[in-house]
Amino acid sequence: MMKKLPKNSKVVVIGGGVAGCSVAYHLAKFGWKDTILLERDLLTSGTTWHAAGLVGQLGSTSTITKLRKYSLNLYKELEKKTELSTGLKQNGAITVASSKERLQELLRQATSAKLFDVNVEVLNKQKVKELYPVINHQDIVGGVFMPEDGQADPVGVTNVLAKGAKMEGVKIFEKTAVTKILVKNGRITGVETKNAKIECEYVVLATGMWSRQIGEDIGVSIPLYPNEHFYIITEPIKGLPKNLPVLRDYNDCLYLKEDAGKILVGIFEPDAKNAFKDTGIVPNDFSFGEFPDDFDHFELYLEKSFKRLPMLENAGIRKFFSGPESFTPDTQYLLGETLEVKNLFTCCGFNSIGIASSGGAGRVTAEWMINGYMNEDLFSLDIKRFQKFHSNKKFIMNRVTETLGDLYGMHWPYKQHKTSRYQRLLPYHEELKKAGACFGQSGEFERPMWYAQGETKSNYEYSFNYQNWYPSVEKESKNTVENVGLFELSPFSKYEIKGEKAYEELQRLCTADIKNEIGKCTYTNMLNENAGIETDLTVVCLDKNYFRIISSAAVRTHDKAHILKHLSQDVEFKDVTDDLICLGVFGPKSRDLLSQITNEDLTNENFKFGSSKYIKLGSLNVWAQRLSFVGELGYELYVENLYGKDLYKLILNSGKKFNISHCGAHTMDTMRMESGFLHWGHDISPEENQYQAGLNFVISYKKPFNFIGKEKLLKIKDKKQDKRLIMLYLKNSKPGYPLLLHDEPIYLNNKIIGKTTSGNYSFNYNKNISFGYINSHLSNKELNDLGLFVEIEKQKFQAEILFKPLKQSNFKKI
Repeated sequence: MMKKLPKNSKVVVIGGGVAGCSVAYHLAKFGWKDTILLERDLLTSGTTWHAAGLVGQLGSTSTITKLRKYSLNLYKELEKKTELSTGLKQNGAITVASSKERLQELLRQATSAKLFDVNVEVLNKQKVKELYPVINHQDIVGGVFMPEDGQADPVGVTNVLAKGAKMEGVKIFEKTAVTKILVKNGRITGVETKNAKIECEYVVLATGMWSRQIGEDIGVSIPLYPNEHFYIITEPIKGLPKNLPVLRDYNDCLYLKEDAGKILVGIFEPDAKNAFKDTGIVPNDFSFGEFPDDFDHFELYLEKSFKRLPMLENAGIRKFFSGPESFTPDTQYLLGETLEVKNLFTCCGFNSIGIASSGGAGRVTAEWMINGYMNEDLFSLDIKRFQKFHSNKKFIMNRVTETLGDLYGMHWPYKQHKTSRYQRLLPYHEELKKAGACFGQSGEFERPMWYAQGETKSNYEYSFNYQNWYPSVEKESKNTVENVGLFELSPFSKYEIKGEKAYEELQRLCTADIKNEIGKCTYTNMLNENAGIETDLTVVCLDKNYFRIISSAAVRTHDKAHILKHLSQDVEFKDVTDDLICLGVFGPKSRDLLSQITNEDLTNENFKFGSSKYIKLGSLNVWAQRLSFVGELGYELYVENLYGKDLYKLILNSGKKFNISHCGAHTMDTMRMESGFLHWGHDISPEENQYQAGLNFVISYKKPFNFIGKEKLLKIKDKKQDKRLIMLYLKNSKPGYPLLLHDEPIYLNNKIIGKTTSGNYSFNYNKNISFGYINSHLSNKELNDLGLFVEIEKQKFQAEILFKPLKQSNFKKI
């Protein structure tokens, strides 16, 4: 290792675990040779050294699966390049299911894995026994086998990546702790160590369990915290077959790994234990530390391992291990540039799957830094999916006691967390609760997802089939198209910008021609330089040089970061999400309802679609926008928080004669699909351009402003797109069978030509509907004539493309 630190570098990667070494390797490989990696102790210190070393490709999402597959291939490639060993042993991996619901989950994951050519075999209980002869398979209903999976030595993998990085020109320094990250005007300028200062343009935090407190020191929110993670290693077991596949038993929270005649038994349990709970601070010197034994905590799961592998009951224990592993609020890791500091990137929070994931995570981090934007749909891993409250110590310490268990818990659709709830309540929360609301966490808000009917309890009963809230959505959606529905929209992200250059800068950010006329609303996208879709939002002109931007709740930090990245200091920016209440009043009787409580002329001639203004509703001064995300006549009504409850009561009381109904987020999501409206993060992302998504109607080449991404768009404008969005429905289906979600392969004959992005059951049209992207030069009519299929849980269902959204089609409402 080199002894003298350079005075400057383009990039400093902090952290010498598997993630940091992967980022450094990929940065140099892709051309940024001037990269330094600083490790405060020795490579692998922290959590990498004690990882179980499982290398599995099948993940809970298609994005995770894609990055894991890349990681496996990378480790094999680097073994040859560096002539070092990763200890990789591809003895396969089996995941077993002891319940019907677990098998459904595994079949869904195995189906989406086909999108990336990951080899997954479905097993019956007899085949499980053949592949793992010492297992007790009596209660097993099935499983999946990944023959190319296996295990690796975490230290070996890290050393291979480190050598690969050095071969590409990276300089690595151990025993070199960073004492301070230097920031000026919100941008990285360098780092300080005990003995020297290094000026640099970029810093990558691959600092594992220390990341939250490192970020806190410079005002950056990094939501992760370590728990105690437990495993035991047995004495050698007589009669144990060699080269057994890795075994995962999610229902019993277990993973088992054979190694040199011994078995490692590890757990991911509910009600996990926070590490360093007394102080909430990770000690700087906890490099290769372990925690005291807590056999009482582990004992229940050890007994479950005896049931699954009876020969363990008489085996001696050579090692009882408990060490720290960091977890995030949703068990996905943290990549990308931070909101608070430009050119500060994270690559951490791997939730005990760092060995399997770091190869792919390092690649996309390097590409993200070099390009300045994402090329792929990585929002589910982007640190900017979170808000500042997520890294609050009380919030994160409580939440990760649940998310450690989520790793092996059921990945139910629409699942809501139980911990760290009720961060922000609406002014009329109790009224919504009395109306039967079942709440979900939307950003910081408790938001109604659906409303219980009659004697039904307002609780989710999770399933991969029929959803217990379907009757609510049926009633809510049908009443909205017949009468009027009241929707809660307050969690939507809301920003205001003002200043002499506000209009000019919005025109440069947005693809549509922004209307610079008070009250006018413009639907638009913002792009990156490669024409990938970065935002999906509405811009409203409130006054001269004064605009409000509205986007979805989940992208509050992401969209804010993109706007601020490209906004000059001449424009004032303010996040007003928490300051305003917004209610949606949608349906054919919405105009009649509001006309009862206002003297304003709401006729179409005087209040056209896409316009907005202040109106008096009773005694309240309300900003009303004639917009609707559900496709019906409707209005979005904005008031300050202080008057939110008054507005809610006024609308509800006035709406009784018009049969008004409370409507939840599930109904809005279903109805927006009936209308053909897209959702960023599902149907559109930086992976698509507007021509592929059918959003070219929000591109203005005529406006006298060169918007970001225009140059790239002009190059593809007249080219036929290989990839395009379609709307389809399943033939011969019914509510909950099959349950359409996303990432389901779309087939033409026996070839995958695309994947779904959103799914819902429309009760208004009695159709199981989905959006998705396909790669085909055939017309939609030709595809329908040939026959399309969507695969769900390893079954193919006949599908047909919709030429128009359901609301514009010839299908009649039911």
